Order: sequence, then C-alpha cells, then structure tokens
Amino acid sequence: MSNNVKQFINENWDKCIKCNRNDNGTLIGLPYPYTVPAVGHFDEMYYWDTYFTNKGLIIDKKAELAKYNVDNMLYLVNKYGFMPNGNRTYYLNRSQPPFLSEMVKDIYELYRDPVWLSSAYNTLKKEYSFWQTKRCSKLGLNYYGADVQDNDSCLSSAKLFIKRTGFSPDMDCLKLGRHCLSTCESGWDINPRWDCEGYNFAPVDLNSLMFMMESNMSYFAEELKCSEENLWQERADNRRKLMLEYMDSGNGLLLDYNFVTNRRSSILSAASFYPLFAGLADKRNAQAVVENIDRLEAEFGILTCEKNDKCGIYQWNYPNGWACLQYIAVAGLERYGYHNDAKRIACKYVNLVEKIFEETGNLWEKYNVVSGSLDVNSEYGTPPMMGWSAGVYLAALEYADK
Repeated sequence: MSNNVKQFINENWDKCIKCNRNDNGTLIGLPYPYTVPAVGHFDEMYYWDTYFTNKGLIIDKKAELAKYNVDNMLYLVNKYGFMPNGNRTYYLNRSQPPFLSEMVKDIYELYRDPVWLSSAYNTLKKEYSFWQTKRCSKLGLNYYGADVQDNDSCLSSAKLFIKRTGFSPDMDCLKLGRHCLSTCESGWDINPRWDCEGYNFAPVDLNSLMFMMESNMSYFAEELKCSEENLWQERADNRRKLMLEYMDSGNGLLLDYNFVTNRRSSILSAASFYPLFAGLADKRNAQAVVENIDRLEAEFGILTCEKNDKCGIYQWNYPNGWACLQYIAVAGLERYGYHNDAKRIACKYVNLVEKIFEETGNLWEKYNVVSGSLDVNSEYGTPPMMGWSAGVYLAALEYADK
C-alpha cells in the first residue's frame, strides 16, 4: 500500500504548484513558483503548512521547489515586515506559527550557500522584530493576535466563531472577535485551549518556535561569523527560563500560560510536544510528556487535544488528528531518545493514511485518530489534501522504515 500512496503523492505534487508573479485581486504575486495545500482548492501558499510540505518535497527530491517556497516567504517578509498567513491581502492582518527559520535552516543545510544565508538571516531579523514588537507580552513571552483596528472586523470574526463552533459564549463580542482572530493566527483555528481569550495566553507551541528561531539565528550568526551568536543564544536561554518558570503545570508538563490571570490552560494538547521538538525541554519535562502520552495518544495517532467537555465544535480538538502534530510529536520524542514511542506514532500515522487512502483514493486535511476514519469534528467539512498530509506521510514512512 505504501507504494500506492507514494505514487499518488509523486503524481500530484506538480498539480499543487502555482505560478502567479503579478498581484491579481486579493492574490499577492510571488517571484517564484510555489505550492498550495491541495489540488484545485487554493491559489495561495500558506505559511506553516509549507514547512511540513517542504519536508515531503525534500524527501521526494524536489528540493528546488522547497527552496522556491522559502524564497517566496523571504520576499513577503521583506515586503511586509512579517510573513502573512498566506499571500492574500486579507491575510495581511496576521501571521501564522513562525516556522520560517526552520525552513531556512533546512534549505541552507542542503545547499550550503553563505550568500543566500546572509540575506535570509537579515530578513529573519525583520520577522523576529514583528513578533517581539507586535505580539509580545510584558512578561517577555509571545502570544497570537491580529492587527485589526476597526470594530467591524472583530464583530464579523465573532459571528464567524459562533457560526463555526455552534457556540455563543456569554461575553463581549469584540473580545470574542479578537479571540477568533488570535486562533486564526495560531493555525489552530478554532480550538478550545484558551477559554475564548487567546490573546491573553502565551502558547507553549508559539514560544517553543520562538526559542527555535533564536537558537537558529545563533547558529546562522556563527556560520556567517558575524559575532551575534551570543546575543541570540542569550535570548533563547532567557525564553527557556521564562517558559519553564511560568508554563510548568507542577508535574513537568508545559502548558499555555494566561499572563493576565496567571493560570495555565486546563486542557492538555499536542502543543506540549513542541518543547521537545524545539529542544528546550529538560529531562523532567520530556519524561512528563511520555508519562502522560496516553492522554493524547489514540489507536491511530496523536490527538489534537485530550478529551474534554468544552462547549462547541472545534476541529482542532478531540478526536481529530492533524498531520503537522504527528510530525511534531515524532520529531520531539526522537530528539529526546524516546525512539520506540516515536516509531509507534509514526507507524500509526502511516497506517491511518494508507487505510483511508485504500477506502477513498485520496489524502485528507484531518482524520479521526480514535476511529481511524473521516468522521471528524469539523466546522467546514474535510477537504482532500496534499500539502502537509503528503509531506508528513513521507517523513513518517521514512522514519518508520528505519
């Protein structure tokens, strides 16, 4: 079956390539060809999706296309001062999880081009500045939000939240709209982790990625011999210290932290694998994740969130599993030496994708990892998907075969 899925992916990569160099309506033109998440459904590239897509492209010996994706993102950061959610004008009020420094690292370690790296390094400084000036709490940890000045945008976002979740919280609509927009920037749109006040939370996944950015920038500075590696390492060390101080639930698990109420999220989610993925967890934190893995692991993979009683329908919640989170869990566990756990989860995702592919002849955006089906909690249906579903499948298959 793996050969069938691999052949399907290989035959469909090219159908996910767009080339739009000129602005067209809301679509922002990009200088190079780029990938979209699915065949026939999109004309725009999405930020964090592309990190996982690139993993598959590189495995499938399409590194040049992966580099084009990264160069397009660097172009957008230079143009706007940050990487938007995607290359649409209506996405210019928000970003997405900051994986760009990791993508730059992947490309640099393939091509070893110091001139390209020097340019990318200076561009990444702009992205870092965006997060530190537009999305940073007084505590020094980052949060998700959106640059929206008018009430109408917040009110329409509140209506969107209610429509998609089927739940109307008893709260100010402007605040609900801000929360909805913050979940959109998180990529986890929409999820139950933050009690309808996502803009007041320092998420463990976001801050883990910021730690990775700071660590990567230290590495890049050392490679470029520009004498800034210590500055970046100090920033990473300080962030790690803050995260361990404020996010530790008491048993070693790192959870999202509400810096207004000084409380942690009541829901354990797959975001707690990110400190392992980023390499900031200490042994105690890593062990706590493994000791609690049964709360997030189902028969067919890693759950987005543990089972909970939050009101509403959230696609980033139990019993759904997303490709990106399987990858984060496997990579994080492997990084800390939990090889058997990592391999077990990789095999579960491979088996799930192959099972559903045999039944439907396609890959999908998300899956029910409890029943091993497409019976998911969904706010807008479950579209066919290449993108990260294909990229993570190839990465998981490669890992499972080791």
